[in-house]
Formats: sequence, structure tokens, C-alpha cells
Amino acid sequence: MKLKYRHRVVKRKKSSPINHPREVNACTTVVIPALNEAKRIQEVVAYALADPATAEVIVVDDSSIDNTAILAQQAGAQVLTSSMLGKGASMRDGVAAASHDLIVYLDGDLSNLRPRIVTSLCLPLLNKRADFVKARFGRGGGRVTELTAKPMLKVFFPELAYLSQPLGGIIAARKCLLQTLSFEDGYGVDAGLLLDAHLAGAHLAEVDIGSLEHDSQPLQDLSLMANEVSRVIFNRAKLAGRLHVEQVIAMYESQRQVAASIDYVLTQRKGRRALVLLDMDGTITPSRFALELARNTGNETALMQLLDTPHDDAISRSEQIAELFRFVHKQQFEYVARTLEIRPGVIEFVKQARRAGFMVGVVSDSYFVAADIMRRRIFADFALAHTLTFDGDVCNGQLQINPTFLPDESDAVTSICKSNVLRCFLTDKTLPPVELIWAVGDNLNDLEMLRRADNAFVIDPKSPKLLEEPGITLIDEFKELVELLIYEASESIES
Repeated sequence: MKLKYRHRVVKRKKSSPINHPREVNACTTVVIPALNEAKRIQEVVAYALADPATAEVIVVDDSSIDNTAILAQQAGAQVLTSSMLGKGASMRDGVAAASHDLIVYLDGDLSNLRPRIVTSLCLPLLNKRADFVKARFGRGGGRVTELTAKPMLKVFFPELAYLSQPLGGIIAARKCLLQTLSFEDGYGVDAGLLLDAHLAGAHLAEVDIGSLEHDSQPLQDLSLMANEVSRVIFNRAKLAGRLHVEQVIAMYESQRQVAASIDYVLTQRKGRRALVLLDMDGTITPSRFALELARNTGNETALMQLLDTPHDDAISRSEQIAELFRFVHKQQFEYVARTLEIRPGVIEFVKQARRAGFMVGVVSDSYFVAADIMRRRIFADFALAHTLTFDGDVCNGQLQINPTFLPDESDAVTSICKSNVLRCFLTDKTLPPVELIWAVGDNLNDLEMLRRADNAFVIDPKSPKLLEEPGITLIDEFKELVELLIYEASESIES
């Protein structure tokens, strides 16, 4: 069931003078973006509140499936739910909710911190020696920092080459500055904030906070992080007029393709035995992404002509539709994906399913640039869709079919099909195996996926054939699936 948290702000009274280079009263909002940090979140919140400079602690929960939110609130933090999946959105939400002009970001998985780091980070701001402060700590830079960020900064922003931890998430800055900066959605958020602050003319400083213990990232996540950090640095270098080539080929495309691959998705399963697959167009959203994009770009008539040719093979038709969006800027794709209506109850169902141990994915015949945004809007774990390529953030009309949708030699389904996603999960040799799959769709292109699922559901069906298929259950709203999950969970407890 969806948990509701009572939000409260913990205010600290002004402290008495302390033995510190400068007396610091409670003047700072500490923001902690958190995703599944139940192991240490209470320790980090308590640590922050113990600092004399801390006036309030805000934990922005990224739809955790553990007890992060409850434990953070119990420790004395104000708990907010992120407006969208991703650290950048959580950091931005924290700025909006902050009651104080000084903001310090801490990570939710820190341990063994020396006392009064919040105070140390705020002093350069209070002394007007800096506008933006990064933490420097004893642990050496991680692999992405040393192999990607530092070499690139040395080339494009040599004046920042002195920074020890350019990717570190422990930051202090004034709220008025942060409100003018861009918060990237992915792993590049910290690099983006640093470079945006620098390019805005902010005075930067580094403060030594001693040693630091952090949970390490899996190798596959590091690959995605490296690509995203690279993209952000190249982007800022271009904006600053320091990128003296027309384009860095496929930098962002390679990052997107890593996240869109089944190999990456399987590494994120992490022992989960149950899976939910959600179609996007017509299921998560009442409307179709391609149709809404066509309406926004003046291509609706041409698109409808292509959609009225059901006898064309799926790949050819998909390629023809992609060609319609040639010369459309990527921002237009993202705008439509961010503004598409989501069916009532979808987000609650996804959260409930993840809490029940399901891995939840968006599986779409549409484009990954849209499916991944939808995935983050509903707080799902992954998205699988086809990839459009962009030159300089402008669509070149070329479509790359996601290999996950293609059949293998032994498969009876010979064309591109979402059912092949199930096969990839069921044949994954990583233990424990996937034992239960739910699927939800609305149209004939979902039929094979629904047939192969253990529990199949259809909402607002576009063809009567879906209702004639044995084993497929018609639902009127996602609330019914939430109730089914709660019922099955209670049955499991009682048995």
C-alpha cells in the first residue's frame, strides 16, 4: 500500500558559542537525496542535525522500496517524495523546499564522518570567500573521476584541474545561486552544477573534510556514469566556446544505448525473482507518444497514413515513422514525453510492485528517448525501446531496433516482438532465476508478451482479440492491480 508520511521541519534553536574558527548559528538547510538508503540514512540525518550550522534536514526520497523515508523521518528529517526519478530532480526539489539561503548536500550512504562538516562547508560562504564549495576528502578519486572527469577537465577547463573531487556530491552553495543552475537528470548532475557555477562566474572553493566512506558502484553503473559525465563536460565545453570540433560523435548516443541494452538491465535485477512489464503507449498513457509528437511537429497527417498500413512489416513501418521526425530537436521529444498524461494509479502500482519485490520495466515499440523519461516519471526500474539517433541534439531520422526485441533462432515469433524481452529474462543465467512475470498491455502488438506472462492484464483494449485470449484479465483501472498486489501479499503472510 502507498505509505503517507507526515512532513515536518525540525528547527534548531540558536546554539551557544562553540570552539570553532568562527561561531556559526543554525543557518543551513541540509539536503539528502536518497534512494534505498535504509542502512545508513538515520545515521546521516542524526549526524547533520548534530552540526551547529544545521537548521533543518530535508531528505528527498526517490521512491525507495525500503524504509528510507520512514527511518529518515524518525531521525528528525523532513521527508519529501521526489518529483521524478533521478538524483538531479531530488537535488532540485530540495532547493525548492529549503527554508534557508545556505544549502549543503550530503549523500545518504556516508559513514564515519568527522564532526561539523556542515559548518566547515558553510564557512567559505559565510566569510564571502566562495559562492560554491566542494568537499575534498582523503579517499582517492574513483575510477570515473580519475579516468574520465579529471582528464577532460584538464583539457577543456584547465582552471578547474586543481579540484580533487569534481564529481563529489557533498556540496555547499547559496540557494539563490543553485536556483539559476541546471540539474542534470543522471549521473552528470554534480559535474554539471560545478561547471554551470563556474561559467556563471561563481567563486569556487574546496574544503578538506577528512576521510570518507562511501558504498561503491557496480562496474556496469560506472560505465554509464562515465558516459554521462563525458556528455555533460562536452556540452558545457561547447557552450563555453571551448569545443573546437563540430560534434563529438555519438557521445550521448553511446550513453543512451548502454542504458537501453538488456545486458545493462539484467545487471540491475539484483536477485529479484519477479518482474512487471508495462507497455507505454495506450497502457501507461492513454495516448500514443508518436501521435502526440506528430501533432506537436505538424506531422500528424503523414503519421496517420503510415499507421493505416498494418500489412507493412513492423521494422519498415517503424523506420518510415522515424524518418518523419528528421530535423526535430531532442528537446521536443523530451517535452512531449514529460507532458504526456499518465493513467491514474500507475505510479501507485509501480511503487507497490517494487515494494513487493518486483522489478518493473517499461517495454515500448516507441523510442527510448521517450520511454526512459516515462520510466523515471512513474519510478520504474528500466525501459526497453528502440533508439533514435541525434546529430547535435537534432534527430537524423535513423532508427536502431533494440536487439532485445529480435527473436533468436529457436523462437517461434519471427518478427520484432516485446515477448522476446520475457525470453531474455527467463534465460538469464544469473541466480536466482526469474520465477514470476506480470504484463500489462492494450493492443495486438502486446499480445505475445501477454501470452507468455504468468499474469496478463489488458486495459482499454484496442482489439476484441485481446479479450478472447484465455488467461488475459481485463482491468478498468490500475487501482485493481494495486489491490491485487496487496491481497496477494496478505495471502502470502497468512500462509
